Amino acid sequence: MNKKIGAKKPELSELSRAGDRITFLYLEHAKLNRQDSAILVTDNRGNVFVPASIISVLLLGPGTDVTHRAMELMGDSGMSVVWVGEQGVRQYAHGRALNHSSLLLEAQARLVSNARTRVAVARKMYQMRFPNDDVSQLSMQELRGKEGARVRKIYKIQSEKTGVAWYRRQYNSKDFDSSTPINKALTAAHQALYGLSYSVIVALGASAGLGFVHTGHDLAFVYDFADLYKAEFSIPIAFEITAKYANDADIATKTRLAMRDAFKDGKLIVRMVKDLKDLLNAKEIGAETDVLNLWDDKLGLQKFGVQYHEFDEDD
Repeated sequence: MNKKIGAKKPELSELSRAGDRITFLYLEHAKLNRQDSAILVTDNRGNVFVPASIISVLLLGPGTDVTHRAMELMGDSGMSVVWVGEQGVRQYAHGRALNHSSLLLEAQARLVSNARTRVAVARKMYQMRFPNDDVSQLSMQELRGKEGARVRKIYKIQSEKTGVAWYRRQYNSKDFDSSTPINKALTAAHQALYGLSYSVIVALGASAGLGFVHTGHDLAFVYDFADLYKAEFSIPIAFEITAKYANDADIATKTRLAMRDAFKDGKLIVRMVKDLKDLLNAKEIGAETDVLNLWDDKLGLQKFGVQYHEFDEDD
């Protein structure tokens, strides 16, 4: 068997950076294979080639069949892969992403492990939502109340603007079709935003589970991060799509397509990379690095891959 099909495994420096990639691609009821250095997607409509190194996150819905060779290429290219449920409502599994460095993760862990710095990061997140207000002295309880009022106002404004009736956020993760059209659109829009948020977080080497506002869940930081952009992206788009396609059975697909276009037009992934580094006080940390060292409590970082000899303190 020829094991050299396609191009050789690229170096990290040769791949597209996280901020330069296309936001996400959702696929369902298709087979994914590899041809040369592209992902070959096949369904009942035919074939299409997807350059693996330019996609930020690939969302695989029901009915997807992925070959080992395709997964090998995705891994080599640093593409995030997330297996999701119908309409993208639930996440089941994910694959390793672009960055192999723990520098941003270590910065995040330091900040979230100290009450003072954790509150400081949370306030920074809320300050991004209230650029004209000073929230530096507000407690977490006061911040939550302020945010709740803001979100309710956004829903009201979008309802009046689009003519879509709004009562409350309600959905059943086990029964997508039982929701109202606006709640279906909101679910699809938020899931697309969560997917993109997740891909940026893990691509830069941070943890999806170490949240500053949300906590106790393996995607806590994803929810923190996505909340920064809902008012600008997922909420207004969900209302706009519902106003146009409320009776369309495939409203989720139309919502995802609109979100994809908005991500591209708004250059959201570039903003996310910058915002994430700013939140974690890590602007100087490179986006994609591949470094492995040994830790020493007295000597600092030591080289990996060296056969060290026994140390005699009398020497």
